[in-house]
Amino acid sequence: MNSSYAKLVHNLEYLKLKQIITHLDETIDFMTNNQLSFVDTLIKLTDYEIDMKEINMVKAMVKVGAFPHLKEIKDFDFTFQPSINKQQILDFTTLRFLESQENIVFLGPSGVGKTHLATAIGIAAAKKRTSTYFIKCNDLIMNLKRAKLENRLETRLKHYAKYRLLIIDEIGYLPIDAEDAKLFFQLIDMRYEKKSTILTTNANFKTWGDIFQDPKLANAILDRVLHHATVVNIIGDSYRLKNHFDKENEMNEKGDRQNE
Repeated sequence: MNSSYAKLVHNLEYLKLKQIITHLDETIDFMTNNQLSFVDTLIKLTDYEIDMKEINMVKAMVKVGAFPHLKEIKDFDFTFQPSINKQQILDFTTLRFLESQENIVFLGPSGVGKTHLATAIGIAAAKKRTSTYFIKCNDLIMNLKRAKLENRLETRLKHYAKYRLLIIDEIGYLPIDAEDAKLFFQLIDMRYEKKSTILTTNANFKTWGDIFQDPKLANAILDRVLHHATVVNIIGDSYRLKNHFDKENEMNEKGDRQNE
């Protein structure tokens, strides 16, 4: 083996530039056949390394986001939910709403796709290296409650407040006592007009007083959430029920064929 080539490979291994090593031979051949300049050759090689680092960084951001699943907009069946404005959702994925610190609230009954859409927007943000975090409302409350008991509430609030996009899922599925509601308010207040929050809820805003067991506090939360927000009201059938019935029909058809 050519000693200069061997030395180059050794140096690349030492620097852990794996993509350059992988594409080294084909790039040298391409350079020779196309009379590529030294600078252009280096650009071509370093592009391979940068592309892989970008891919790994995106994967890391998505992992840090703690999403419940990796469902994206392309996986959403808009034909099943005609009440949803597809163009509006696609606009959300451009992250334009983050620039003006706006919120998004997905409101609708269980199973209509609220979490899927919130997650898809979150993944779009993470892919663009925007600090994003997903958490269910009940888990958020429990974490804040535990932090308060351990005298580290301020630290925990700052942790959730730092994300440029925070997704709080399933508000209203479980009741929140008045003391815990105060913790939730503190977080919303810290993020108000500074960062964007996506919330999903099955509860009409008029019932939030019952959910938070304090109408005044619920109004204060809603005031900050809705001041700069787009509310997406989803009226439709449940995807989960649809999938259940689809599977049931499929099994029945299979059984009918076997009995023929």
